[in-house]
Amino acid sequence: MTHRERMLAIMSGAPPDRVPWVPRLGIWYAARKNAGTLPERYAGWSLRDIEIDLRMGSPAKDGRLFRTDIVGVEIEERSIDEMETLTSYTTPVGTVTTRHRGTAALRAAGIGDLQVEFMLKGRADYAVVRYIVEHTHHTATYDEYEAYDREIGDRGYPLAGCGDCPFHHWLRALAGYSNAYYHLHDFPDEVEHLLDVMTERDRSNLWPVIAESPTQLVLHGAHLSSQMTPPPMFERYITPYYREFSAILRERGKTLVMHADNDTSRILGHIEQAGYGMVECFATRPMAAMTLSDARSAWGSRVAIWGGIPS
Repeated sequence: MTHRERMLAIMSGAPPDRVPWVPRLGIWYAARKNAGTLPERYAGWSLRDIEIDLRMGSPAKDGRLFRTDIVGVEIEERSIDEMETLTSYTTPVGTVTTRHRGTAALRAAGIGDLQVEFMLKGRADYAVVRYIVEHTHHTATYDEYEAYDREIGDRGYPLAGCGDCPFHHWLRALAGYSNAYYHLHDFPDEVEHLLDVMTERDRSNLWPVIAESPTQLVLHGAHLSSQMTPPPMFERYITPYYREFSAILRERGKTLVMHADNDTSRILGHIEQAGYGMVECFATRPMAAMTLSDARSAWGSRVAIWGGIPS
């Protein structure tokens, strides 16, 4: 069997001839290439060439099903200094800003800058972000995905990254982990209204693009965790969204995949109940309070695990 055939067999519940070996070397490769410290044998090689030489599968995490456009919003990005970037989003109802900061060491390793300022700082910002969400459009780019699929070929199966659920996107990227739960306590109506708008926008504009796409593996949701999305919040805000979305995907033979690079020890049951059929980049001890045995005890063979062996 090829790497691709093994992966598709697992997705369909059939046994592969052996466990697929598909390690994620992208960060290692970028850091070594930038530092000029790739092994001598691989100097000047692309990551794809190294994967082929080592007879490993490709994680193929760059599948793209759509492009995202924000209409009626003026977006301006400017450098504060060589390590900090400020981005402003100006709408007819107001302006919000975000800020990202990097370090020389992390950039040299090919790791992106950290978001340190978020759009939602107070109650008044919610109307602005609602406007941005309402004017965000997703347009299918299936030709681009299919070209990438052909490039990967038998070395793997493309994972199509399709964003995050509204609650966790709000928590992680719009309000920020440090302040989001204060917002939910101090002005819950604004938070709930925004989440409703985000959900309806996904339902009407994003889900159809994904559902009609040529991919089988839909990567939607990342870094859900026992600490920041604990069982009560998961049940209230995350499970209903994914139950509806995953049902649509299953009708079309697609598998909902979560990027599980976090401590999921307290939400294993919730992940399955939400409709996930696979977790990738699955974190185990010593990175998280989790073992493969724990996960198998919770999921049986109903949820496929990609990962689980800490580097």
